This record gives sequence, C-alpha cells and structure tokens, in this order.
Amino acid sequence: MSEALGTEPIVLTRSDSVATIWLNRPDKRNAMSHEMWTALAEHCHSLAADHDVRVLVVRGAGGHFCAGADIGGFSSGMSDEYQAQNREAEEALAAFPRPTIAFITGSCVGGGVQIAGACDLRFADTTSKFGITPARLGIAYPTYALERAVRLVGQSAAKHLLFSAELIDAERALRIGLIDELLETDAAIERLDAFTSLVANERSLLTQIISKEMVNEVAASGGVSAQTIKRWASVLTNNPDMPEGVAAFAERRSPNFVWTPDESF
Repeated sequence: MSEALGTEPIVLTRSDSVATIWLNRPDKRNAMSHEMWTALAEHCHSLAADHDVRVLVVRGAGGHFCAGADIGGFSSGMSDEYQAQNREAEEALAAFPRPTIAFITGSCVGGGVQIAGACDLRFADTTSKFGITPARLGIAYPTYALERAVRLVGQSAAKHLLFSAELIDAERALRIGLIDELLETDAAIERLDAFTSLVANERSLLTQIISKEMVNEVAASGGVSAQTIKRWASVLTNNPDMPEGVAAFAERRSPNFVWTPDESF
C-alpha cells in the first residue's frame, strides 16, 4: 500500500464516506516532522467541513503506525512553533465532529500515542507496541497530551508509561484501556472495514454526533452542560431518524437514516 500512496508524508484517501489519513513516511516508521503535524491539522479541518465524510481513520503506511516525533530536529530543543503545530494537530483530530479511529500496527510511540489518543477509538493488531517516551530524552510530554492519556488509561498506567518510557505489548495496552480492540493482522483489517461500514452506513449520524459531544464533555468536566442539552433538544424534537429507526426495527430491515448537520454543527 505504501508504494501506491506516493511520496507525500501525509496522504488522504477516500472510500465512499470513509476518509483515511495515512502517515506516509515508512522508512522512518512514520515519525512526525514539523510539516506532517501541519498537514495532519489541515486535513482534519478540511474533512470536518465535508459532511460527506462519516468516519475518519488514521493509519500508518508500512508496518508501523507512528514512532513518534522526528527527534532529529530537537538538538536545540522544541521550538514554540513546533509545539504550536503539534497542539493544533492533536486538537484538530480530537475535535473532529464525527467518529474517528486509529488503526495501529507496529510502533505507536510518543507522538504516535498522542495521535491515537486523540481518536475516539483505537483498533490494533498483534504486532503493535506502545510507549510514551519523553523520559528517554529528558523532556516533558505535552500537557494536553498528558491530560488525554490520563483520562484514557488512568493515573497509575499513565505514570508507569511516563516514568519508565518502557514499551508495552498490545495485550497490556488492551488491558489498561489504551486500545479498544486487538486482533491478528488480517482479522484486524477485516474488522476495521466492517466497523467503518457499519458506522458510516447503518447507524444514525445524529446519535453519533450527539454522543461524541456529550461523552467528551463528561470526560472533560464530569457531566453534560445544560447548554448542550438545550441546544440538542430542538434537534431531537424534529428528528427524522427516530421514526425511521423504529420502522426499520419493526420491519426487520436496515434503517435508512437521513439526518445531516447544518452549518451550525
């Protein structure tokens, strides 16, 4: 697949309503350069505005997801510009309004965990290994990435990863909640294809967008705000998906959900 992607370090492909952002630097295990962080943010912003995209997948070309930041440019420290690019990319991915999935093979280290952690779900195959490694370099993991990691795996697991910079295997990553599904390589690819098709074609986009926004609020602040509840109440009142879902259930057929967001979403 990496040969077909060409030489650009970040590549976008589309299959119907599923978009895939490829980290495409396989000779460096897809280590992230300054330019790659910028391109990742730009793709996330443009795809967020494209309502034809129902699911966003992030993958690595070759046998690895992402070996982290390209530390070759860190000899004089991380510049303010680099940190701004890094944060914008993570936040653009985390704020993507529809479902996002990181599909992980091989190395998922440092900035790779940062990218995967900004996605809603993480599917991995059995070749994958994970680590958060700033302790090897004497630097601090970005605060925003650290906060996300703690919310994802809890305090103790996050401290273990950060204190030791050890790599953990996929089984342990699954145990601590760093990944959501783990399968052998071929089965993992089949599962990714089946899951993205299900989410994109057979499930309510309205439910997905509401759920993502509210779950994110709960994770960040412990609850869903009254403002968010009120904003969605009028949408739900005139929601075309509910009668279609009920009818499809009664008729034992796949639903044909039609709700799409307007410019306010």
